[in-house]
Amino acid sequence: MRGRLLLLAPAWGWLLLFVAAPAAILAAIALAESDPGVPPFRLALSATGFATLTEDTYYLDALLTALRVAATTAALCLLIAYPMAMGIARAAPRRRVILLALLMLPFWTGFLLRVGAWIGLLRDEGWINGMLQAAGLTDAPLTLLYTEGAMIAGMVHAYLPFAVLPLFAAFLRLDPSLGEAAADLGARPAIAFLTVTLPVTAPAAAAAFLLVFIPAAGEYVIPELMGPPEAQLVGRVLWQEFFQNRDWPVAAALALALLVLLLVPIRLFQRLEART
Repeated sequence: MRGRLLLLAPAWGWLLLFVAAPAAILAAIALAESDPGVPPFRLALSATGFATLTEDTYYLDALLTALRVAATTAALCLLIAYPMAMGIARAAPRRRVILLALLMLPFWTGFLLRVGAWIGLLRDEGWINGMLQAAGLTDAPLTLLYTEGAMIAGMVHAYLPFAVLPLFAAFLRLDPSLGEAAADLGARPAIAFLTVTLPVTAPAAAAAFLLVFIPAAGEYVIPELMGPPEAQLVGRVLWQEFFQNRDWPVAAALALALLVLLLVPIRLFQRLEART
């Protein structure tokens, strides 16, 4: 028993120091009162921050917008990840290593550099508009940057590997004889995929969806640099409340509300991960 406690002590210490303690500090700030001093709050048992969230629909809209954008991003990642994961899993072992390396290649560069590359592609004087105009398809630059489409494209690019890897692992575990048996019985490839491959990989697909959805719900950098000004996602609102309005109790209450909303998908992801 003592040996087991010694083994678990570093993990529990890590969780207490970097998970429980920040959450407790955030809860204390959420229950504080706003103050013009430094720091901009005064410790007190006040529910003013939470009351502001319920009274002003601006914060509810930010939460709902963040959840909608995160769900759209996760669904698109899943749609793209299925054929990618299947192709990588069915490749020869030597090619599989190369394909996995190419998949992880974006993580070898800085996150801001990748966002900057998207901005260079989508801006009015960027490559995409330049090629469209050179081909005679458009007379003037299209508004591609600072739109919801640009924001979602950047988020899909950033989180796509998180969807591919769980599906890749599921396809590796998939018995090829199941698909062969379906083909021998006369099933077309699409029918075999829907009746054999999809049900077997469904838990991994759900885990991949949640693995993208959970971090995307709190994304700040991509919506700020690529999204439209009216797209007030919860990450942008949190930054504004913390650093512009300096209303830390409201910001902390909003962060806790997002955390509570994400507890359900986090728990679902843990159960799916344990099952797969």
